[in-house]
Amino acid sequence: MRIGELAAQTGVSVRALRYYEEQHLLTSERSPSGQRRYPDTAVDRVLLIQCLYASGLSSRTIRELIPCTQTGVATPDTINRLTAERDRMNDRIADLAMARDRLEAVIAAASGTVSCEPVCVPQSA
Repeated sequence: MRIGELAAQTGVSVRALRYYEEQHLLTSERSPSGQRRYPDTAVDRVLLIQCLYASGLSSRTIRELIPCTQTGVATPDTINRLTAERDRMNDRIADLAMARDRLEAVIAAASGTVSCEPVCVPQSA
């Protein structure tokens, strides 16, 4: 499939697909006229890349981890890297949950002070 088709099927911009190639996350073959051509498996690959980006991983980390998703075989170093990334995500989740709880407390406290009257009333001259 051509780059525009891949972009349409994945919801990813053509620019992002070119970036994925630049980062060696995605590969294509070139037609005689120089157009990029992707295999049908590229759709799943792009969706995986998007998922990994959304989880906060960098291009470099994704590039290191992608081979084990294709082969189904992971080295001890890969397992350690995946575990470290999971632990980092768990820490982020805990931090966000704490921030949400603090915000809930502020909302609850502020809700008791809500007034229907204007706060600043212009004075008559």
